Amino acid sequence: MTVDIRPATAARYQDVVTILGPQREGAQGCWCLRYRLGPEESELVGAQARSEAMRALCRRRSHAPGVLAYADDEVVGWAAISPRSELAEFTRAARYQVGDHDDPWVAFCFRVRAGHGRQGVAQALLVGAVEYAAERGAGTVIGYPVDNHGERVDRTLASVGTRAMFERAGFEAVAELPGRRSGFAQVLMQRSV
Repeated sequence: MTVDIRPATAARYQDVVTILGPQREGAQGCWCLRYRLGPEESELVGAQARSEAMRALCRRRSHAPGVLAYADDEVVGWAAISPRSELAEFTRAARYQVGDHDDPWVAFCFRVRAGHGRQGVAQALLVGAVEYAAERGAGTVIGYPVDNHGERVDRTLASVGTRAMFERAGFEAVAELPGRRSGFAQVLMQRSV
C-alpha cells in the first residue's frame, strides 16, 4: 500500500474528524488534546469544545497540529507533531523532564483507522511527521514511545508508538522515563533533522 502524508490543515479538517472524532453519538473523544492541555484541563473540555479546539489548531498558519495519512485518497491515519513548548503535559509532568533540549518538536500520538493496521501506516506517519517538522524549522524531533520488545500492545498504548518504530525512522534512545505504561518502559527517543 502506498501512503501519502499531508499536513492537517483547515482544508483537511473533515479528515481529522474522521480519524479523531468520536465514533459514538454523544461521546467526548480525545481529539488528541490531552497532551496539549494537560490531563486536568483536558477533562474540563466538553465534546463540542474539543472539536472547535482542534479546528482552531488546523487553521493556524504557523504549523498544523499533525499530519494525516492517505491511501488511495482515503484518510487512514493521524500523527500529532508540535513544538514541545505547546504541549502542557510534556512541559509540566515530572516524568517527561528527561533529556536536554531547547524546544524540540514532539511526535506523540499515532492513530490508524481500523482495517489499515500492520500495513506500515504508523511508520509512514512518523517519517512524514519528522519531515513536516523539519520543513517548519525543527532542529530536533523527540518522542516517548513504549519499549515493548516486539510484544503486541493494545491500540491505546500503541498511540505513543513503539521504540522499534522510532528506531526504524532514525531515532536514538536517550533515556528511560520513570514509571511504566501497562508494564512497559517508556523511552525518550530523539533525532536531529
